[in-house]
Amino acid sequence: MASLNAPLVLTLTLDADSFAFFNRLRQQYFPPERNFLEAHLTLFHHLPAQALPTIQQHLALESERQQPLPLQVTGVRMIGRGVAYTLESMTLMAMRERLARQWKQWLTPQDQQKLWPHITVQNKVSPTEARALHETLKQTFQPFVATGTGLRLWVYRGGPWELWQTFLFERTENGKETL
Repeated sequence: MASLNAPLVLTLTLDADSFAFFNRLRQQYFPPERNFLEAHLTLFHHLPAQALPTIQQHLALESERQQPLPLQVTGVRMIGRGVAYTLESMTLMAMRERLARQWKQWLTPQDQQKLWPHITVQNKVSPTEARALHETLKQTFQPFVATGTGLRLWVYRGGPWELWQTFLFERTENGKETL
């Protein structure tokens, strides 16, 4: 069991095909000595472990009422010394804002900022290497739709993260829960 004095990280889970696409690129282009994680879309970077029961309760309620959500993958963007894919979803933004309001007293300055949904496939390389990958990926990029399927709560370990709990979105289009 994870130590409960380490910060918590919240990410959005993706459908299998989209996850495989982004993770393949991350494994290919992220420096191996710095790549402790699989591809992910971070919603909150640092939540307090002391608030775990409340956080779990909020995530359980959110996932019960949320159906899988479409995410428009809209482009490839430079992030200084790396490259990320940009995503857009009004539903995701609204869900993240609800959680941020509930957790306001716990949020770090980074988590108080408006969410910029993205998935990093390269980071911590030279600007020249990042620009080259950005140009390569931009040339073949075609917008597509990924699907957010749930939330994952992680314990931050200074490098690797330890998965604590997964909350799958349970609501279907007609309002009935899935099995």
